[in-house]
Amino acid sequence: MDKHQLLLWLAIALFSLGLLGVIVRRNALIMLMCMELMLNGVNLSLITFLHQNGAAAGGVLVFLVFVVATAEIAIAIPIVLLLVRRKRSLDLDAFSDLQG
Repeated sequence: MDKHQLLLWLAIALFSLGLLGVIVRRNALIMLMCMELMLNGVNLSLITFLHQNGAAAGGVLVFLVFVVATAEIAIAIPIVLLLVRRKRSLDLDAFSDLQG
């Protein structure tokens, strides 16, 4: 097993663990962390494929994904904190009345 296969298996494991966390857990912050874990798994697979093919131009895509993830967290965390102040709970079922 070469290092590319090992990194791809690690990326699959990270993505699967994050997906399992999003499906199983109902805590908003834990779900956000699991989504970031999924995103890191995708980034690791992108970097592995870029390293395998020797293309340096795809590094821009990985950088863009990191920028979008940072913006997502910068927006999502304050929203979750405002919702927690309102409902006094991190459980997503408590926010079902917010549906449109």
